[in-house]
Amino acid sequence: MTDSPNADLPSDRIQRRGLMLVLSSPSGAGKSTIARNLLETDPGLELSVSVTTRQRRASEIDGVHYHFLARREFERLRDSDELLEWAEVHGNYYGSPREPVERAMSDGRDILFDIDWQGAHQLAEKMRADVVSIFVLPPSMAELKARLHRRAEDDEETIQKRLSNAATEIEQWRTYDYVIVNDDLDRAFSAVQAIVRAERLRRDRRPGLFEFVDGLLNEEL
Repeated sequence: MTDSPNADLPSDRIQRRGLMLVLSSPSGAGKSTIARNLLETDPGLELSVSVTTRQRRASEIDGVHYHFLARREFERLRDSDELLEWAEVHGNYYGSPREPVERAMSDGRDILFDIDWQGAHQLAEKMRADVVSIFVLPPSMAELKARLHRRAEDDEETIQKRLSNAATEIEQWRTYDYVIVNDDLDRAFSAVQAIVRAERLRRDRRPGLFEFVDGLLNEEL
């Protein structure tokens, strides 16, 4: 998908408020791959770069993959309401900074959140009209386990911890707007693209329609 932020609108003339696209899944179900593909193919989407107290992995760049913070600094942001959402996952804190997201939304830019169900719930509580939430399910628990082993990022103890947490995470599927079973990555990705296209055209995300329709009705023929 190569559309600009307003590619679905007539001649880019209609003012639109950005949306918050939330992708969640248990570890290994595929949300991060889908998120990466979206960011590579859709210039209208930009990633909300989370802050975290987790240690940086060798392949990660501070400020690109995450903003890596000391626990004390994270708690300062949390306590001063500078985070839209935050959660403790596998013993580490994660959160989404408020200011860059709110600035992008008012400019009509769409923000992608690759976050867990706890963060998704907090976003929905604070900004429900702006949130579009998608939960990605694995085709089976056996396949989920196999994917965690294939990606070879975690030791066996961590993999078992992720699998034990997966049931709790999957139980949250009912709270999401859309649910996709990722049994085929191309099909799952196409489904997410279709959701984004439709949500960008929602009437309540396009305040510029009032002026556009007034112009139509007042047009001299």
